[in-house]
Amino acid sequence: EVQLQAYGGGLVQAGGSLRLSCAASGFSFDDYSIGWFRQAPGKEREGVACISSRIGSTYYANSVKGRFTISRDNAKTTVYLQMNSLTPEDTAVYYCTAHWNRDPWWVASNWDYWGKGTLVTVSS
Repeated sequence: EVQLQAYGGGLVQAGGSLRLSCAASGFSFDDYSIGWFRQAPGKEREGVACISSRIGSTYYANSVKGRFTISRDNAKTTVYLQMNSLTPEDTAVYYCTAHWNRDPWWVASNWDYWGKGTLVTVSS
């Protein structure tokens, strides 16, 4: 059974940083792309970043480029999202997802597996 557990969310002031982690199990981690999405109240779930399997190519939403960094540790079957220079607009529930099955990566329905989210709140 594929399991994805996101954690590391919390309350941070604008300009601060957080690192989210996504612990994965139940599948061949090396072979799967992993993504981070977020959903703010009243908004659709949007792609934030993703990292491909094996080579580890990374992709980012324009809104987070230069501020967020996605990385993966295949030995620990964990993906990280380092978030810097946070703004109140980054407030959302953040989800990790696995297995990007078709383009484009930033569409939630193009991913197969989802974990429960972790809440990030950025205060002004």
